[in-house]
Amino acid sequence: MPTRPYPYSLRIGSSCLVILLVLALTSIVGSTQTRPVIRTEADFLRAMEELSNWGRWGTDDELGAANLISPDKRKAAAALVREGINISLSHDVIQEDAVDGGTYLNRQIMRISSSGASDRYQYTGTYHGSIHSHLDSVACHVMFEGKGYNGVTQESIEETGGCPQGSIHALRDGIFTRGILFDATLLPNRASPEGWMPPGTEITWADLEQLEKIQGVKVSEGDVILLYTGRWKRRAALGAWPTSDGVSGYQADVAYFLKERGVSFIGHDMYNDVSPHGFPPEVGLPLHRLALVSLGVSIFDNLDFERLAQEARRLKRYEFLFTAAPLRIEQGMGSPLNPIATF
Repeated sequence: MPTRPYPYSLRIGSSCLVILLVLALTSIVGSTQTRPVIRTEADFLRAMEELSNWGRWGTDDELGAANLISPDKRKAAAALVREGINISLSHDVIQEDAVDGGTYLNRQIMRISSSGASDRYQYTGTYHGSIHSHLDSVACHVMFEGKGYNGVTQESIEETGGCPQGSIHALRDGIFTRGILFDATLLPNRASPEGWMPPGTEITWADLEQLEKIQGVKVSEGDVILLYTGRWKRRAALGAWPTSDGVSGYQADVAYFLKERGVSFIGHDMYNDVSPHGFPPEVGLPLHRLALVSLGVSIFDNLDFERLAQEARRLKRYEFLFTAAPLRIEQGMGSPLNPIATF
């Protein structure tokens, strides 16, 4: 495990205590009987250091856990295409203000004539947040104590006016690997009668392992894992709700699952982290920081899995070819996009 260039552990207690904690917890990472927990700020700080992938693929690495997608992994993913069914995983771009987003796409017609028409698009606000389907860059968009994945610094962003290392441009060749849908509504006695997870419902490491058994899948190195909670179904039925009213999503201990299995990307139909999560403001969104900053696992936010979940249930198959191509934005800190699942 690479040594972190800055000491999170100093904030937990004495050096000896930290060493003992790290050794003890490292020995049980991967155990299905005893799991490290991430419920306090001290737990979070320990996990940030213990799970770090900094330097694993070199000090100049810009891909993070995407490095785990090998040529053989891509060929195996291609072999999952049997029915020839394509499904968009992006939600329609929101073009009006809403309480769950605060940002929207402003589309303006620029020209209409007998030879054709053109328009232009402008985000009022940002595509980041809790409403537009997008992919976060592995570095820069989320940092902790002024540093992002593999050591990129706040100062370097200020100096260059962009993301100098680990920007979305690093993924310009696209993502082509196996995707796995985790349908949280299949967890016994957890979903609402209408078929969605109540806001604030957390999905833990143990829940993902239970879903593997229920769905007959097993996450392996280089996979993209996608969590369905029924967010868009609930929104269509009841209307938009502010995220302060709760979000069903991953609990922070899922970071250990990501490390153990070698997950390359994660995605969700909201912003991945459960809310409320119980951590202080200094931690912010704990899974975002653990995944992006420490593990180098890039995050898809606000995807739409309604059709995917229906098709997976019909086929009784929760693995598929996953493809995505972010925009080629040099020094960009993310990109709106339309990922595709193919059965």
